[in-house]
Order: sequence, then structure tokens, then C-alpha cells
Amino acid sequence: MNDHIFIGGGGVDYAEKQGLTLKYANRHGLIAGATGTGKTVTLQILAEGFSNAGVPVFLSDVKGDLSGLAKSGTAAHKLHGPFTERAEKIGFSDYSYHACPVTFWDMFGAQGHPVRTTVSEMGPLLLAQLLELTEAQEGILNIAFRLADEEGMPLLDLKDLQALLVWVGENAKDLSLRYGNVSTQSIGAIQRRLLVLENQGASQLFGEPALELSDLMRTDAAGKGMVNILASDRLMGAPKLYATFLLWLLSELFEELPEVGDPDKPKLVFFFDEAHLLFEDAPKALVDKVEQVARLIRSKGVGVYFITQNPADVPEDILGQLGNRFQHALRAFTAKDRKELRMAAETYRENPRFETEEAIREVGVGEAVTSMLQKKGVPGIVERTLIRPPSSQLGPVTDAERKAHLAASDMAGKYDQTLDRTSAFEMLKARADAAAQEAEVAETKAEEATPMLREFNAARRYSAKGVTRSTSRPARRGASFGEAMTKMVVKELTGTTGRRMVRGILGGLFKGR
Repeated sequence: MNDHIFIGGGGVDYAEKQGLTLKYANRHGLIAGATGTGKTVTLQILAEGFSNAGVPVFLSDVKGDLSGLAKSGTAAHKLHGPFTERAEKIGFSDYSYHACPVTFWDMFGAQGHPVRTTVSEMGPLLLAQLLELTEAQEGILNIAFRLADEEGMPLLDLKDLQALLVWVGENAKDLSLRYGNVSTQSIGAIQRRLLVLENQGASQLFGEPALELSDLMRTDAAGKGMVNILASDRLMGAPKLYATFLLWLLSELFEELPEVGDPDKPKLVFFFDEAHLLFEDAPKALVDKVEQVARLIRSKGVGVYFITQNPADVPEDILGQLGNRFQHALRAFTAKDRKELRMAAETYRENPRFETEEAIREVGVGEAVTSMLQKKGVPGIVERTLIRPPSSQLGPVTDAERKAHLAASDMAGKYDQTLDRTSAFEMLKARADAAAQEAEVAETKAEEATPMLREFNAARRYSAKGVTRSTSRPARRGASFGEAMTKMVVKELTGTTGRRMVRGILGGLFKGR
């Protein structure tokens, strides 16, 4: 089975070898089943098989168990006896223990090399999904990205985006004339969502140096594919961040990798654990994008495998793209469970030896109902398969072993230090500083000006020197003080106060009569 990955034994007494054809491994797949039915071990043996075939792998380690891929299994393990018995039962004659070449990654930089991307690379669509923005708020985010491109301001980290949104708010009136209404309330809502995201640790996701996809697609000196393990136990505390990052990674692979048609084996295999997090409350635009990526990324030589508890967690349009199926046991305690079990069974090509629905309900731990693509991509007949035992360690490595592995990694030192180059934040700050400096210079000049010039500039006094043309009528020469006094008295008497005085005097005169 040189062109296959050995999965386990099927048929009568599990004597028939079941394998995943490497040529069709990029047609995607599904690993499903209830908690505790063996999904993690199936994921582990698939990662081992791809690595042995020279295919790099990227997977998320939600519980920490998959770190054992970096260490060889041993005969001292408590399951050594059951493993060897299972290997004999399914005809796995060359079963042996060995480790896989592993690179540990961690968004937070604690359990692996830091993995980052930039705000620009994430893009407004995925970022809006991550922030759970409304349509109006997403529109403002698109405006911000458009302005960043037009102004030549790189958006690298969160503070770049936050500073740009402040600038958009300050210039909302002018921008509204060009792009439509720019509401400061919507900008404030986006800023609050960014603050929540920052508190969840997303500030460590955005920045430089950004992850180079080529570092995920390496092989070791022996030609084995690198197994890239993303520590996701802490990341699961922010499920939207987890799902959006993995979707971004898929999108980047789709955008950057060249077309390869139908290669003899994949260039990279991507395992998406807890796949239901990607589709929960996801807008149709995002689901359509996932479907597009799943449909087209196959031609780039990338295989995508979703791991979830129930196939119903994956939308039908995407589920139809998953040709290689590994269905562990499903529990049917409610009417809804029975309906979903029946729907899952109906997606398989029937086997006359057993009822698929009953098999899915009855398979034990370490056993699965499988269907792999055959010649010309035709789905294989469903089979009850006893999954082969893993060659690497079952269970996590210790913290000391992980640290030693990180120190010896080829990626040590490449991504450890954050790079903060000039970007939107620094550019906008420089503009603000320059404007403040200009204002300070103008204020200093105004303070140093003569009192007469200050009053002239303030338009409180006009002189022949400061005014080239006067609109005031010149005072008549020779006017005496008496004339001026007479005019003032007449003016007062004709006014309101004057009328009151006249009424008072006349009233007093007539009252006395």
C-alpha cells in the first residue's frame, strides 16, 4: 500500500486492509463521532500516515493530547499489549513505534513558536466576522481598509486599526460625502469590540513577523512531512478567534498556492478540529466563502479534514465536498439524535453485509464506519474498520519535553521577537504631532506680536495703518461740546428711558392740579 495510508482492518474479522488513497486525499474528509469514541486517535494515525508519505500536516491540538506525535511510543506504555494484539488482528505486520517531525505553534507564544498575521492580511470580511459586526459597522470597516490603501498606511496590528478608526471619526463629515454616512456611534461600537478582542489576547495574533506559509510546508532530512501542531487549549476560550484564524489560514493557502491539478499526493493536509465553531451563527457570506475554499483549494493540492461530533454540524453544501469519511459512534438518545443518525447513514454507499445506521450506533471505541474515495474519485462501499494503533506516544508530552523540542526547532528565534515597524499608528501620530507643532508655532507668534497688531488681527480696533479703506463716516470738524451734549439729550428723550421721564414729569404736574 505504498500509494495509500493504512487506516485499519475491515471486512470479516477485520482482515481486509483499509487505506486512504494519497491521490484522492486532497478531496477532503470528515472525522466525526461522539466524545470518547476515538476521534483523536484517528486524527493521530492520519497525521502519522501523511507525514510518513512526505506530506506536511497542520492540525489544532484542542486538548493537548496530539503533542505526543513528537515522541515515540514505547513498550512500557500500559496499552502496549492491546496495541500489538490489534496490529496482529488487522494484519499490520510492520507495526513499530516512532515519532514524527513536529513543530509546535502557539498564538500566545507559551507552548510553541508565536504565530501571527497582519490586520491587512486578515481583511475586512473575516475581521467583521470575528468582531460580529452589523452590516453598517462592516461598511465602516471596509471604508477604513480602503483609506489605508489610498493613504499608504499599513495595517499591521490592532493599534494601527484603532488609530485609523479614530482618524475616520474625526473626519466623518468629509468622508460621509464620499463614502456615505460614517456614524461615530458605529465607530465607537467597533472600537469596543476591538477592546474585547484585545482583552482575549488577539493583540498577539496581529503583528509582525507574520507567518510564512512555506514554514508550514516543510519536510525533514529523511523526507517526512512536518507535523505542525497549533496549541489551541487556551485559544478555545475565544472560539470566534480560533475559527477565524484557521479560516484565514485556509484562505491564505488558497490565495498564494499555485494550481497543481491532481497531484499524486497532497502538498499539505489541514485538520480543523471542533469544526462546528466555524459554522455556529456564521453569516451566509462566510459559509459561502468556506464552501468556495473547500471546493477550489483541492486543485491547489491542499486537503481539508473537519473533525466534529456530528456530521450535522457541517452545512450540507460543504459536507458534500468531503469524500473521505471516518464516522465513529453516534449516540441516539433523543428523536433529534435518531434523525441525525439516519441522515448520517444515508450519505454512505451501502454495504450488503450490515445496516449502516446500526453500525454507526454500535461501533466501539477505536472502531469506525469508513468510506474512502476509490478510482476516479468514486466513494467506496461503507465498511466497519478497526483503526490501527498509533506509532507515536498516545497522550501529551511533558512541559520539559516540549521546551526541549522548541529549543531544537528550526523555527527557534525566527518568530519569537515582535517587529514593530512604521505603520498606520506611527504615521497618524506623526501627522498629529506635526499639526500640534504648527499650532504651537502660530500661538507663539501671536503672543510675540505687538498689542496693536493683536487687536488688529482680532478686528477690535482699526487704524489708518492697519486699514486701507474705511467705511466709517468722518466726524464733522468744529463740533462743540455743547452741540454734542444737546444731541445726546435729544437722543435719550426720544428713547424708551426718555419717554418714561416725560410721562413722570407731566404726571407730577397734572396731579398737583
